[in-house]
Amino acid sequence: MPRALPGAPKPRTGTLDSCSSCYAWGLIFSTGVCLGCYNFTAPIRAHALGRCGACRREQPLKTGYCRLCWCQARYERDSATGLDARGKSVMAPHLPRVRHHQLFLAGMTNRTAPPRRIPRRRGEKGRPRKPAPPTAARPVERWIQSALFEADRREYRAQRVDLRTGPAPDNPYLAWALHLAHVTAETRGWSAVTRRAMQRTLVELLATHQAGQSVRASAARQVALHHYISLAHVLDLLERMDLLDDDLPTAFDMWLQARAAELAPAIAADVTAWARHLHYGSARAKPRAPGTAYGYLALILPALAAWSERYHHLREVTAADVAAFYDPLTGARRGTVLSALRSLFRWAKSTRRIFANPARALRGPRKNQPIWQPLDQRTIDQAVIACTTPQARLHLALAAIHGARAGHIRALRLTDLDLPGRRITIGGLQRPLDELTHTVLLAYLEHRRERHPGTANPHVLVSKQSALGLGTVSHTFILDLRPTDTDLEQLRIDRRLEEALNSGGDPTHQLAVFGGSEAAAIRYATNARLLLETDHEDVTDPSKRSSGIDPAPAREVS
Repeated sequence: MPRALPGAPKPRTGTLDSCSSCYAWGLIFSTGVCLGCYNFTAPIRAHALGRCGACRREQPLKTGYCRLCWCQARYERDSATGLDARGKSVMAPHLPRVRHHQLFLAGMTNRTAPPRRIPRRRGEKGRPRKPAPPTAARPVERWIQSALFEADRREYRAQRVDLRTGPAPDNPYLAWALHLAHVTAETRGWSAVTRRAMQRTLVELLATHQAGQSVRASAARQVALHHYISLAHVLDLLERMDLLDDDLPTAFDMWLQARAAELAPAIAADVTAWARHLHYGSARAKPRAPGTAYGYLALILPALAAWSERYHHLREVTAADVAAFYDPLTGARRGTVLSALRSLFRWAKSTRRIFANPARALRGPRKNQPIWQPLDQRTIDQAVIACTTPQARLHLALAAIHGARAGHIRALRLTDLDLPGRRITIGGLQRPLDELTHTVLLAYLEHRRERHPGTANPHVLVSKQSALGLGTVSHTFILDLRPTDTDLEQLRIDRRLEEALNSGGDPTHQLAVFGGSEAAAIRYATNARLLLETDHEDVTDPSKRSSGIDPAPAREVS
């Protein structure tokens, strides 16, 4: 039996040699062992190193025996005769009897790919491009009597159809959907993988579709998950075809239902209605920011759970109960909880769910606005060094030169750029385009063209996900400069503060240069006058922040 010499170099991967663990002759997979031994020593199997009970070697052991002895025991079991069906599947009795090892081969079966069905084009790389699906439109539908009762829900079976080698099933709705998917893929720059996944999904959903039927969003989700395609793309296409039956609850509704399950039934009904009012709005109120309902309910949920143990309805909650929960709080949490409690009980009073507002007498401390300080040159240099990609440099230029918010950067469209006229529109305000921003913008647009050449997204900033649609990039796509001591918001504030200092604290100059609200312009002007008139050490400020920019600046109304 061949054995590896101590200190001998391990054979290279893919060569024919003897495995250093099981001594099998075959292809070496990695680290001098065959594929079987490599998988045998995987960390997930937790085979600890020890002395084998049969061959007495130091090897990874499975129930006390190495892989070589397991292979020999399997060989002896298969060669044994007169065993019943159970004995054929049991190897434990054969392991202690191993006294020698039979030489065997490993990794010698080389599977070859099936022959090509489509001949390769000589001189060109890749598979020949498939022809576009035939042009199709909405099928002509006659009037159909609607069902009186809801019919049994359809179950979709996987269709064994390969559109690369055969035609699609003969269904007018499927032909129309494949044509719309092809047009959408061409205009939005979908990759070949996304196109194929969308085609398989549509074939499975619409191969047997008939007039008058609709496709449930829950069923489309199962099919989309099976083919690894974004559910948003599938639902958007079905909605454009007017075939979608959206029966999926939103993520907010599912989260709200889980939170309300911890409360008393009457309190849960009122809290659910209030949270939905904040999130979705009403006929007389606009919806709040997406995170408002999440944050408000998460903060006051402990109080609601405690009240649910004693009361059955919100009308039983007293001002003392509210004060007992609110008074121990401190810091920013105290102010946010105050806003949440006021919002809940004010809404409940206006909808006549309670008789009196127990949070009416609550008063929050008035927070003194800190004095912003200009950033030092070292901090700005760190931010510049941290920007190593074209999109990061564009983020930095728009924030540090034009004072643009992250939301305005994300919402910037190609139509807001006037490169020949050297103008840019940020937040509805047209500004001149300086030479540095112009150079950075051209570099990013070239990068965007090379990275996403076929995208139809009208926004300047696009990512791998947003390039397939028409929306903005996510919040996390905007550079946050986390390795440094600053972020884009601090650079934006520093730019506006610098302009206020140079103008002598003139709020009208702030409005003319950056736009925004009058309150924000006055805030920057006042801050600049304090810096110009008084040294920072002489300003009385209860905050412990003595330098730098307030991490939670006052909200501006744009």
